Amino acid sequence: MTGEDVSGRKEYVLEGFAVPEQLDAVHTLLAEAAADHPELDPIDVMLFETAVIEIANNVVEYGRPEGEVRWKFTIRVRPEEIEAELDDTGQTFTPSHGQGMPGEDAEGGRGLPLAEAVLDKIEFNRLADTNHWLMVRRLGQASQI
Repeated sequence: MTGEDVSGRKEYVLEGFAVPEQLDAVHTLLAEAAADHPELDPIDVMLFETAVIEIANNVVEYGRPEGEVRWKFTIRVRPEEIEAELDDTGQTFTPSHGQGMPGEDAEGGRGLPLAEAVLDKIEFNRLADTNHWLMVRRLGQASQI
């Protein structure tokens, strides 16, 4: 589902339940945005998608009550950046920002550090009864990797 944001640019929106089957829909939404913007460097798109999917997967895996969490994704492509907002109705929690990558024998805990490594901005806020994520990657940095 797409629409226009306040600047008249296209935005990409997905709403539904945060369940495993919906991760494919998130991939599809990101692919649609990339296809509509051939000027995007494929490496920027891949890194942004990796971060967004890591956060989305965490909502699916850890959001409670399981199978009842609703989410809304909004993706915007601007000349200087690509941005995703993710709102979900899961329980409140406090993400552990800046923890770094866990040891190689750890069975989890890599999603947020990975997202932090490839995004220029990642914010989490609890607004009323909704978790709100803002994820931003500045464009044109792919050659700096």
